[in-house]
Amino acid sequence: MDFVRIGEEFDKDNYLIADFYIETDDVLKNAGELAKESSNGTWTPLKTSKGYTSSLSAFVFDAKELYEIDGNKAAYIKVAYPIELFEDNSIPQILSDIAGNILGMKIIPRVRLVDIEMPEKYVKTFKGPEFGIDGVREYMKTDKVQRPHIGTIVKPKVGLSPEDTATVSYESFYGGCDFVKDDENLTNQRFCPFEDRVIKVLEALDKAESETGEKKLYAPNITGTNMTERAQFVKDHGGTCIMVDILAAGFSKVQEIRDSNFKMIIHGHRAMHAAMTRYERQGISMSVLSLLSRLAGIDQMHIGSVVGKMEGELSEVLKNRDKIVSELYGLNQCFPVNSGGLHPGHIPEIVQFMGNDTIIQAGGGIHGHPDGTIKGAAAMRQAVDAVIEGVSLEEYAKSHEELKNAMEKWG
Repeated sequence: MDFVRIGEEFDKDNYLIADFYIETDDVLKNAGELAKESSNGTWTPLKTSKGYTSSLSAFVFDAKELYEIDGNKAAYIKVAYPIELFEDNSIPQILSDIAGNILGMKIIPRVRLVDIEMPEKYVKTFKGPEFGIDGVREYMKTDKVQRPHIGTIVKPKVGLSPEDTATVSYESFYGGCDFVKDDENLTNQRFCPFEDRVIKVLEALDKAESETGEKKLYAPNITGTNMTERAQFVKDHGGTCIMVDILAAGFSKVQEIRDSNFKMIIHGHRAMHAAMTRYERQGISMSVLSLLSRLAGIDQMHIGSVVGKMEGELSEVLKNRDKIVSELYGLNQCFPVNSGGLHPGHIPEIVQFMGNDTIIQAGGGIHGHPDGTIKGAAAMRQAVDAVIEGVSLEEYAKSHEELKNAMEKWG
């Protein structure tokens, strides 16, 4: 079986294409070993091979050497995988194949899965987001306004009781937030039991909706060993949104929740992604994880923020965004989420890069406001209003004290 077919023409409608960055001493030889290992070959000739399995061989069809590094040659390669290798609607199986053993092969000291392209007939096996941008906007009744949504994370991220969590949530909603979520490491701890928290925060949400006349969303973090039961509890108590730590829970659990047809918006947190994405010469790119999250059914997806406390260059964040909003054979878009050390002063730059179809989440940038959470939420909302109206924050702050005080603290 030939695992290197540089320049060969083939019908891409029948293949998944994976782009890799590799470092190795012999690019073509060892790229072929990568394709072999991730399809129907192995390190030694087999007595069990059959002729008919040759149609399932992955093969390298493009390779570009870049430079020498650490005594090896760096290169970009493209590998074509026959679509028959993949189970329908199964992200875990995809990852096991194109990012499994091959990321640990000794003959290729550095391997990074940079991108993947899938043919229409395979994309169509996935459900994708049930709501996406349009569905969330329709539910929130912001489809006519088309402004960015303002979200917050209850802070401190752990330690508050259910009652205090509900109080912070109510103040956030009342001040102008559209969306409140649990933090990634708040689930069902003794100091804040999941069921008590859900009941009390949803009561706070109802109160804020009646007082403000605006729709609000709360995303309790259902990540854990009984996620389906937790999702059902949220639904039974009137909740319309849930949150999942995608990578910590695993894509199979995300897909299980999506396939359960709860009719609730799924907010996806990317906690732990840096273990795979941060080192640019090894692992998996965040844009790949973003695409897979969209296929799995995430409606709102963290992609980075460019500004704030988290790492991530503009080009990377825009790639992540493109993977979840670009046209993909009719699959719904994910609503991009920008978060991580944000405050009102960041909003003009975020909107400049991300447009209005984004959710801007601030934790400390709301709850750390010198006048408290209500004023902090108001300041974020005022910053959005200023950008939508085409007014500078400095000018808008002259008649909006909450924004003025936020800018005096954070800039």
